[in-house]
Amino acid sequence: MDTQATEQPAAQDEGRNKKGEWRPPYAIQYAPLIAWPWKPLAVLKWFISYPGFAWPINSLLLLISVASWFLTQPFIEARWQSFNWDWMLLIYLRNQALIWLFYGGFYLWLYIWKKEGTKGKYDARWPSRNSKQFLFKDQVKDNIFWTAGVAGLIWTAIEWVTMWMYGNDKLPYLSWAKHPGWFIAWIFLIPLWREFHFYWIHRAIHWKPIYRRIHALHHKNVNPNPWSGMAMHPVESFLYLSVCLIHWIIPSHPFHFLFTLQHAGLGPAHGHHGFEGPIIDGKFPTGSYFHYLHHRYFECNYGEATLPLDKWFGTFRDGTPDGAGSKLKEEHKFEKKKPEGNAAT
Repeated sequence: MDTQATEQPAAQDEGRNKKGEWRPPYAIQYAPLIAWPWKPLAVLKWFISYPGFAWPINSLLLLISVASWFLTQPFIEARWQSFNWDWMLLIYLRNQALIWLFYGGFYLWLYIWKKEGTKGKYDARWPSRNSKQFLFKDQVKDNIFWTAGVAGLIWTAIEWVTMWMYGNDKLPYLSWAKHPGWFIAWIFLIPLWREFHFYWIHRAIHWKPIYRRIHALHHKNVNPNPWSGMAMHPVESFLYLSVCLIHWIIPSHPFHFLFTLQHAGLGPAHGHHGFEGPIIDGKFPTGSYFHYLHHRYFECNYGEATLPLDKWFGTFRDGTPDGAGSKLKEEHKFEKKKPEGNAAT
């Protein structure tokens, strides 16, 4: 954990540029879901393949939500008609446990135990230490404060209010018994809705006045780690997690709300840990070079690689030196302060 940020990449990690950056040996490509001509067999393969749409990340997050539902929801539903600290504290503690297990699990494997070394690490440097850019002069401690502390509390507060609203019949409701088809459809639509919502919120907070006051906090993490995932200004955390408020409007089940919120709350660990999978002896596909490029260049890749929104709106960068987006102008570049000690940002 106290390894210096200037540690050099392992010998196994060849192919880096002079800045110590590594990229996959192929251009980023979008999923075939929305492509022309449409290829149903390619879509089916993408949907069921490992890795693909269903496996492993979406299935893992769904499994976490199912476990949360059956282990904690019966206690919550018996009390959610009024704001009481018994069920509210249960939600808070459950969410904190999930954050520390999910974000902390990636950090433990990749950054403390360093089981992958720097193999597949997009930036060979380790998190910043002794840097005034971050709270406590430490990137990881700063990120934990914003992710587990601030964003975790906002996540929980949204859940408190929404569960109370369900308990008092203030939200539209869709049951499994009456609408099994729509119940299942919601589960598949939620990851797509998450990506659509994320793109537009992300574009909005890159408007310069908002960026400087709000989103710049997240972009201090030019070289992100798992805890950078929700290291955001409180306003950005709320806007980002507002993806779940669709369930205040469109009929759905409380489980769909829970899955949406946990998908949004836990997913950033996978997209910010800074490594190209698969990890764990090549068995677990993970990582998002697509989103890493956004932290590296700022002006590109506001969404993710399922819905081609960046491609449609001219902000897609495929990661290759002369490929799509390589000529995009950098904007809102984070103003680095004079280097201090071993800080690496």
